Amino acid sequence: MLRVGLTGGIGSGKSAVAARLVERGAVLIDADRVAREVVAPGTDGLAEVVAAFSDAVLDADGALDRAALGAVVFADESARRRLEAITHPRVRARTAELTAAAAPDAIVVNDVPLLVEVGLAPTYHLVLVVQTAVSTRLERLARDRGMSRAEAERRIAAQADDARRRAAADVVLTNDGSLAALHDAVDLLWRQRLVPYEDNVRQRRVVPADQVDLAGADASWPEQYARLAARIRHALGSDALRIDHIGSTAVPGLAAQNVIDVQVAVSSLADADGPLADRLANAGFPRVPGQWWDDPRPAGRGRWEKRLHGSADPARPVRLHVRVADSPGWRYALLMRDHLRADPDQRAAYLLLKRDLVDAAPEAGDSGTARDPWFDEEYLRAEQWAEQTDWHP
Repeated sequence: MLRVGLTGGIGSGKSAVAARLVERGAVLIDADRVAREVVAPGTDGLAEVVAAFSDAVLDADGALDRAALGAVVFADESARRRLEAITHPRVRARTAELTAAAAPDAIVVNDVPLLVEVGLAPTYHLVLVVQTAVSTRLERLARDRGMSRAEAERRIAAQADDARRRAAADVVLTNDGSLAALHDAVDLLWRQRLVPYEDNVRQRRVVPADQVDLAGADASWPEQYARLAARIRHALGSDALRIDHIGSTAVPGLAAQNVIDVQVAVSSLADADGPLADRLANAGFPRVPGQWWDDPRPAGRGRWEKRLHGSADPARPVRLHVRVADSPGWRYALLMRDHLRADPDQRAAYLLLKRDLVDAAPEAGDSGTARDPWFDEEYLRAEQWAEQTDWHP
């Protein structure tokens, strides 16, 4: 199944997005609803809340008075953290149960107001953030929930700010317009990304990179890599000895094919062929069929074997190179990246070479440049630079 994390600041219109996704066919797990369930009357969760905050947080019927509790925790960070320590583990456990009960081909949307704050982004295949101007959110909170401006501002300040949510977001839906416009954006996302993404994950199918002209340098590539790396780290844990952003998109200012290259270091390729491959596929990074290796530097030294995975996300092509830590291929990928970062002249020369070769063979993209003799010359230059600078990977 595809797991989507949905979040947004209070008053952003996240619930409207959730409702539209359900209309399209998503399975919704509402974290607020689950949070109420785990502290319902008679639960051990409610008993622990009362033990922490006294029975002043109960109403006349013995149920949790959420307004009274909110008045305590939103004004006191330590109190909020005590409450989170009680509720969050229970919410996670119940969420896991509900997810497991969904159909194997489901698109499961977790509506989690504090997704970013509690560090859940890497646990999803994709994170969707609803973003709305603060002024609009304040108006909505006063109109729809009867909040005073001071209370609404406190609630907004207690959550992550827009910049932090955007950094965690694979998709940002702006909700400053009409409801119809928001629905159109959700429908487009559903058709073009979520449905094919789910199918690709289930079929373990890799999305091929479009063989197009080089894209201009994108300042968001490192941020996109960071989200991918966090998911890979979550999936692999300590089996990934190291994860690095490599290739052209890892070199600031360098035009490249819009594909993020990621290198995962493992102890052995036997490890890469075991459960690790399944865990990557389940996280949205299926194995690319076939045998894969890198051309050695300098030439004639035997090929450098590796494993190659890609992305199931139709909107984010990835080449995920699994190499043995400290192997020649692993070292070379890091050496070339760092040398090009450090040497603007060679960076410019590499860009000219890429443009010439892509023009000559557009079907190969910039991945078709690796066998050009320039790379053997660059390898020697990079090794000299490494010795002069005492570079180590």
